[in-house]
Amino acid sequence: MKTCVLASGSEGNVTYVETESHKILLDLGTTVKYIKEKLSELSVSIDDIDYVLITHVHDDHIKALKTFISKYKATICVSPQMYSEIECLHDYQNILLYDDMIDLNDAIINIIKTSHDTSDSRSFIITSHKQSIVYLTDTGYLNQKYFKTLKNKDVYLFESNHDIEMLLNGPYPKWLKNRVIGPYGHLSNKDSSIYLAKLIGDNTKKIVLTHLSQKNNTPEKALETIYEIFDEYNVNFDRKDIICATQKERSELIEL
Repeated sequence: MKTCVLASGSEGNVTYVETESHKILLDLGTTVKYIKEKLSELSVSIDDIDYVLITHVHDDHIKALKTFISKYKATICVSPQMYSEIECLHDYQNILLYDDMIDLNDAIINIIKTSHDTSDSRSFIITSHKQSIVYLTDTGYLNQKYFKTLKNKDVYLFESNHDIEMLLNGPYPKWLKNRVIGPYGHLSNKDSSIYLAKLIGDNTKKIVLTHLSQKNNTPEKALETIYEIFDEYNVNFDRKDIICATQKERSELIEL
């Protein structure tokens, strides 16, 4: 498998995953033009995308969806609740309504529920030929019942949204601070790092910290926190294999 975060942050999120048989996008939160350009840097045509998985209906995850389905014929994968809320999908033919799993022949996608301020939000574990990629974003916390499912995967694309002190001392109004830091908001650097310290294992090759807030975080803060937490939990993981995704540039292409 291959994966690359094409864009990540409050302005838009989209990630590419490739298996032997499929070319997949996770979320469509930027523009079709941007996605097309970033895919071309990987020598991938947007016409070859055959599945798009949507985590939830917030604009920074579906901004390009209406334009995308007017030009391309990929199968759009959403939960029934998301489908009912996304009007542009109601006249689109290539829809797959998911619950807890999608079987793509050479890949199994396990779907977990997340905790975000929307009617339904999900994250994905994509497994192909015994290799797995975790895509977890936009959640206030991670339910322990999913720990076993998420443990010891090859790649973690994992939300690390905010530094708590930067958020509390930053420009957001109180209600928005409470939203971000609450159980239906986003994972802080600290919480994300603690979860990862408990989840990664001998199979883990790469960690990509995603959805960093532009106002309440920095890559330096996110990396400093995960280094400190890993040291505290006695987690031995090569620091060069922990990177931060950004809003305007794609990450490196990760090949398994």
